[in-house]
Amino acid sequence: MPQPTLHSTLIDYPDSDGCPMPEGGFQFNSLTYAVLALRVYFQHRNDVYVAGNMFIYDEEDNSKSSVAPDVFVVFGVSNHTRDSYFLWQEPKGPDFVMEIASRSTFARDRVEKPGRYAALGVREYWQYDPRGELLTPPLQGFRLEGGAYVPLPASTLADGTIGVYSPVLGLHARMEGEMLRFHDPVTGHDLRTTQEAEDRLREVEDRLREEAHARQQAEMRLAELEARLRTLQRPSSAGNLPDDREASC
Repeated sequence: MPQPTLHSTLIDYPDSDGCPMPEGGFQFNSLTYAVLALRVYFQHRNDVYVAGNMFIYDEEDNSKSSVAPDVFVVFGVSNHTRDSYFLWQEPKGPDFVMEIASRSTFARDRVEKPGRYAALGVREYWQYDPRGELLTPPLQGFRLEGGAYVPLPASTLADGTIGVYSPVLGLHARMEGEMLRFHDPVTGHDLRTTQEAEDRLREVEDRLREEAHARQQAEMRLAELEARLRTLQRPSSAGNLPDDREASC
């Protein structure tokens, strides 16, 4: 008797492997910044999807065939919330992928995943090592060319730091200490997350309030000095110099 066919709607596609994120805060901070900053940068485009630490399933009816990039960006798809990314339900696969290096995943990121992402047609594959212990240099970008990845060149930015330009994103990626930063060559500024932008706004507002208070204090002090000067310059009530008769007595 022929066996019934299981359709993808009946197959369980997990959206989590149940494992904690490796490397703790180092990887988490970099992943969070990359995803949130890129979401803010592309927030006015409905055809760009940014996600991180999400399963991408590439074979229908096969829940074991998947990959989970730390960060990925897809152009030309609807920007809506997904639990997982199913290639057979989407117009296309990711254009940009970044893996954040950890001791437990480094070998796969370096050896296995480039071939997997090349097969999926990922145009750019990036690796970032927040600790600077596994990769030299710690930030590396590659573009897909002839079915294989070739390095993207590094360049010196206007502020003197070294960055790597991503033609896919239209942004430079660079390191600020142990922190990943995306840099917009058009505005000349680094990308910020919403929280970072709010924190920066509060810092500016606090500084402006401090400057306004200092200016007010300076103006009050100046007004006091001008009042004292006018008092010193005012003629006395006894009049000016005494006349000749008073002087001869």
